[in-house]
Amino acid sequence: MTVAAGELRERLRDVYWIGGGSGAGKSTIARRLAARHGLRLYATDEVMADHVRRSSPADSPLMAGFAAMDMDERWVSRSPQTMLETFGWFRGEGFGLIVEDLLTLPTGSGVIAEGFRLLPRLVRPLLTGPGRAVWLCPTHGFRRAAFASRGSLLRIAGKTSDPDQALANLLERDQMFTDRLREEATGLGLPVIDVDTTMTEDDLTRRVTRAFGLG
Repeated sequence: MTVAAGELRERLRDVYWIGGGSGAGKSTIARRLAARHGLRLYATDEVMADHVRRSSPADSPLMAGFAAMDMDERWVSRSPQTMLETFGWFRGEGFGLIVEDLLTLPTGSGVIAEGFRLLPRLVRPLLTGPGRAVWLCPTHGFRRAAFASRGSLLRIAGKTSDPDQALANLLERDQMFTDRLREEATGLGLPVIDVDTTMTEDDLTRRVTRAFGLG
């Protein structure tokens, strides 16, 4: 079913969007705001497996190619630039499924959607006005500290034949993705918050709360 752009914006008027780079604290801040303000939480990371099942190779050719690779092909043997350009969710594959999910939620109550898949150029046409979206962009030091504490990248790298190279590739790819998000959001006039190691969760929560006007 095709929905006109104006109708789509109206149906998604109650959605707050938190995008950004990996390790920026999107999930933590979204959970805090949802609990504090009685909002429904939609975490795009949690529906990735479902979206893979709902996608076809024709719909998501880059992700289909990624799924066919072994761990070394994904993370060791390719350059970070190639990894960036060929990762489908960094290119917007599957975003339509996010919109489909949001349209099934009850209307009249606020929703916080969060995740790295919320690309500024795709979210911008869905906004009814300012104060509905923000992108969190972590510095390299913040991201490395975040992943060291929770170990997600280390687990991925540890499944390859060269964990050190895989980790270096992943960190560089994610930094380039974050830089791209910052440039794209800024160019579209959308708010960006740079997250560094001096910023606490309380600080970041307050800044996102102000960006959304959720006093």
